[in-house]
Amino acid sequence: MSKHETPMTEGFWQSQAPGLFIAEFPLVRAAADRGARLVDGLILPDEPNGRGKWRDHVSLTGKRVIVIQTKASRMGMYLMGQAVFYARLALACGAASVRSILLCHRPDAALLPLLKPFPEVEVWLSDPKNARQCKRIN
Repeated sequence: MSKHETPMTEGFWQSQAPGLFIAEFPLVRAAADRGARLVDGLILPDEPNGRGKWRDHVSLTGKRVIVIQTKASRMGMYLMGQAVFYARLALACGAASVRSILLCHRPDAALLPLLKPFPEVEVWLSDPKNARQCKRIN
């Protein structure tokens, strides 16, 4: 993540979804036949509030999971794809349910309607002046 996106991701966790928060969580670890797939933030809402480390071996099996993908700009197709497919990867890792948070500063009116078939993806806007001020727009 970047110096702009990290505060956004952490601000969402602190203001909207308490639980165990892990930044840059590897949903898929690199191997000879695959690349690493890191979510900007992972929240386990049923765990005690606090920070975990990406090195911790956290199992998603049977757990409610929130994955966050963040961009400090306008919503785009790349971010949309991450939000859709990271939710699918979390389910493939055994999560019982997944909320996928697409977090950005500005929506895109042409792209937003294309997320309707993916109810697990929530689009949230982060205030550029205060990362803890987030609002859902879909």
